[in-house]
Amino acid sequence: MQVNISGHQLEVTQPLRDYIELKLKKLEGHFDKITNVQVTMCVEKLKQKIEATLHIPGSEVVANAEHTDMYAAIDSLTDKLDKQLKKHKEKTQSLLQGATGR
Repeated sequence: MQVNISGHQLEVTQPLRDYIELKLKKLEGHFDKITNVQVTMCVEKLKQKIEATLHIPGSEVVANAEHTDMYAAIDSLTDKLDKQLKKHKEKTQSLLQGATGR
């Protein structure tokens, strides 16, 4: 999995980069076919915003989150991505089971 992290009006420090990569590695445990991840962080007044796009075979998963603390925003973002990946995995498995059950 290739991870691209960028920041708008924000310096992406090594601890932030490490934390994001750690959280994204946990997502691979649920769905191992993630090929590329684009993460963008920005600061608007008191809000820390983060957005991620996961590229998976045949689709993309996009989520964003905001919080006053960037680490809390990262946690929220990865929770959202995890839910979407589980839903996508269940959907593809049910389609495959339906195709083989006929």
